[in-house]
Amino acid sequence: VQLQASGGGLVQIGDSLRLSCAASGRTSSGFTMAWFRQGPGKEREFVAAIFRSGSSLHYTDSVKGRFTISRDRAKNTMYLQMNNLKPEDTSVYYCASSSRIILSSLRLPAAYDDWGQGTLVTVSS
Repeated sequence: VQLQASGGGLVQIGDSLRLSCAASGRTSSGFTMAWFRQGPGKEREFVAAIFRSGSSLHYTDSVKGRFTISRDRAKNTMYLQMNNLKPEDTSVYYCASSSRIILSSLRLPAAYDDWGQGTLVTVSS
């Protein structure tokens, strides 16, 4: 699966952005998909994931209530709606997919097979 992330940009505190991750090559409907982010000098960290059923959603604590992950099967695209953005959300955001993943590995980058190229989100104070 080839993944293409887009939608990043420079915003102010409290603004919103929607990131998109378009999948091609094979349908992603049978895959678990996720968003990770990596800030300057930091390790890549889990942000959110959506299982192939679309009904099981997972978030890291720092984004709960502000970010929403979703997927459109018809468009083979995953989204991350980010509201009330904070300076600490500044990162390069990556989308990822996995054909076989278990819950205990959901937050581990090594559990994912394919990655998008990343899109930069900068929240200015």
